[in-house]
Amino acid sequence: MQEKIFVGKTIEAALAEAFDEFGVELDDIQYEVLDEGNKGFLGFLGQKEARVRVSVIPNRIDLAVEFLEGLVKRLGIETDIRVTEAERQINIDFLGDNIGLLIGYHGETLNALQYLVNVVASKQDRDYKPIVLDAEGYRQRREEALARLARKTAEKVRRYGRAISLEPMSAQERRIIHVALQNDIYVETSSKGEEPYRKVVIAPMR
Repeated sequence: MQEKIFVGKTIEAALAEAFDEFGVELDDIQYEVLDEGNKGFLGFLGQKEARVRVSVIPNRIDLAVEFLEGLVKRLGIETDIRVTEAERQINIDFLGDNIGLLIGYHGETLNALQYLVNVVASKQDRDYKPIVLDAEGYRQRREEALARLARKTAEKVRRYGRAISLEPMSAQERRIIHVALQNDIYVETSSKGEEPYRKVVIAPMR
């Protein structure tokens, strides 16, 4: 967190110095008045400047990146972290050669990290946007694999005329299955079970 003591003829002047140096506005800081100062006798004798301790409030992205950088460092993983902000979400991508540990089986570790970083970043929610973690394009590859699985399973359901249950998945991955088959006139999908064992069932259209 950026923090510094600023001085000025008045509290307002000291804060203005902080705004200029940090490039922020009033909503982006916390401040403590250390000395209100005074104009002194006749405006100059005994004059004392105001002193203000100013701290910049970390934004959601800063909190997330700081948390993730500390985590991967403790795990001994070398990775670059790339952040891109979209209209409705913040995308954070891990880039590197040996980041399989951050993905885990079917993305379980990545999903757990995504949950944690959203909790950490929620400390600053003035501009709330969900954070989505990825690792070297894993989510796109996983989405494509799930869409293929959905179509392949739907073909089996049509062929044999019976429902097939897929393995338990996260809500995000279940949605991929539902969307992939939403226009299939021969099958229907539903989610059954309790988290974290909730799964998609693909059945013949009734």
